[in-house]
Amino acid sequence: MPVAEQVAREFREPGGFVDSDAPQVQEFARRVVGGETEPVEQAVRLFDAVRDEIWYDPFCCSTDSADYRASAVAESPSNWCVPKAVLLAAAARAVGIPARLGFADVRNHLQTPRLRERMGGADLFVYHGYADLHLDGRWVKATPAFNAELCARFGVSPIAFDGRTDALLHPYAADGSAYMEYARDRGVYADLPLDAMFAAFREHYGERMFVAEAAGADAFTAPA
Repeated sequence: MPVAEQVAREFREPGGFVDSDAPQVQEFARRVVGGETEPVEQAVRLFDAVRDEIWYDPFCCSTDSADYRASAVAESPSNWCVPKAVLLAAAARAVGIPARLGFADVRNHLQTPRLRERMGGADLFVYHGYADLHLDGRWVKATPAFNAELCARFGVSPIAFDGRTDALLHPYAADGSAYMEYARDRGVYADLPLDAMFAAFREHYGERMFVAEAAGADAFTAPA
């Protein structure tokens, strides 16, 4: 039996946010995968594209549910961890790789002053999102949030994904200082639990997380 048939249908078929059948997602996946047919290599190519083609920007937390569909994320120049994970999961399903979304609360020890202010002085990121891909008979976690150039600015190596081992946030920066710490596992889902995520944001940060901000001049700004 093919691998895709060994996992639940909900991890293989389109969802409301993981809309893997949308033309934008299909086009993104075809372009990135090219002629590659081996699932592990396909997954690696998709991870690299989502990580680096879409700049990480934590200041664009929209309240519009349409912005969280993979089809919209595929056309965005910048975005944050949850939408990027949604796109990776959708693109994986588009090429036949079962995929789901995973969430965890993480403590970020490296922040810009503007981001810390937006979070009310907190360093705990609730509902950090990642993709969980079914490859070679097992689930493998992949975190495509931070693009390589942004990582270089912070002195950390970009997260690399080989399709066989988990690609999670680094606990330490290059100088040995604390970087990321996983504080709470919030489970895995076939589609984005948007209402629960928004409720957690409002509980921890209030409405400030949803205030639109200009790009600004800190390290999260993509070059013109």
